[in-house]
Amino acid sequence: MLHIEFLTDLGAKVTVDVEHENQLLDVQRHYGRLGWTSGAVPTGGYQFPLDNEPDFDWSLIGARKWTSPDGEELVIHKGHAYRRRELEAVDSRKMKLPAAVKFSRGAKSTDPEHLREKADGEFEYVTLAIFRGGKRQERYAVPGGARPAAQSARPAPARAQAAARPAPVAVVDEETPF
Repeated sequence: MLHIEFLTDLGAKVTVDVEHENQLLDVQRHYGRLGWTSGAVPTGGYQFPLDNEPDFDWSLIGARKWTSPDGEELVIHKGHAYRRRELEAVDSRKMKLPAAVKFSRGAKSTDPEHLREKADGEFEYVTLAIFRGGKRQERYAVPGGARPAAQSARPAPARAQAAARPAPVAVVDEETPF
């Protein structure tokens, strides 16, 4: 029997028993959809193969895709919004890196120093995940081959909301039973 510890979105620690290792990712997906996480983001972010980026199952790490009111696709993880950034390949005498896709956000004063990455100028970033090189891992893809639709928290237009509401009903004042 395996035990996996989750931290809920409200900070409670929960231990879940898993009978077989082949069920582990399904359990992580289930609780990850609730926003629960099963570990800390490693320094430099999670590392995944580039070919997994288009259909990566963000619930594995307790995150979800979200579309902002401006139409920007973001990934939400523990209350922070991470932007998708495409990094070009680097081929110099000092360094060779293949192209990558990185999900990161600006660092905050409350972020631990070991998670902060220096960028050009005075900016610092915190990376959630980077997709670079490697061989595709089907276990990281959304099950069933379907890509998840980006979730949107955009409110419906006011007219549509009003039309969906039932008309107000007059209530006769009655004496309360207690």
